[in-house]
Amino acid sequence: MVEEQNLPPQGQQNQQSLRDIQFMQAAYQQALLARNEGEVPVGAVVVKDGVIIASGYNRPIGKHDPTAHAEIMALRAAAELIGNYRLPGCELYVTLEPCMMCAGAMMHARLARVVFAASDPKTGVAGSLLNVFENGQLNHHTQVTGGVLASECSTMLRDFFAHRRAVAAQKKNW
Repeated sequence: MVEEQNLPPQGQQNQQSLRDIQFMQAAYQQALLARNEGEVPVGAVVVKDGVIIASGYNRPIGKHDPTAHAEIMALRAAAELIGNYRLPGCELYVTLEPCMMCAGAMMHARLARVVFAASDPKTGVAGSLLNVFENGQLNHHTQVTGGVLASECSTMLRDFFAHRRAVAAQKKNW
């Protein structure tokens, strides 16, 4: 499972937790945009020096692009803003545990830290299926924290898919 490495003193932990919640709430708002467009509700923000510099939400259906995951959209926007594909010192907050594609992009971007909300037992590679961030054979390692606002983000995803199944069942019965 994902663990926070190099834990700061207790007071700093509480401050970090509040900061993580604040940025995850911003990612959650991005996920709402995805949901409103009929996309799987996943949102992400990139933070540098305590400021959100980029955001993104799932758009593979609308963009006809299998790579248009929330994380990729946010990474692209941040890289464009900074003028470099490397994002040293940046953190990415995302409402769902990253998939293999997104984790690879995060490592190539040289993110300092990735924070996710809900675990993804089917495609998550930050501790659920495996943890690519801990692979010692890779040349870059990113600190990972999971579970920030997990309940809220899991509920949004569960409700989205329940609604989608209900609509599909209703169409089938017509």
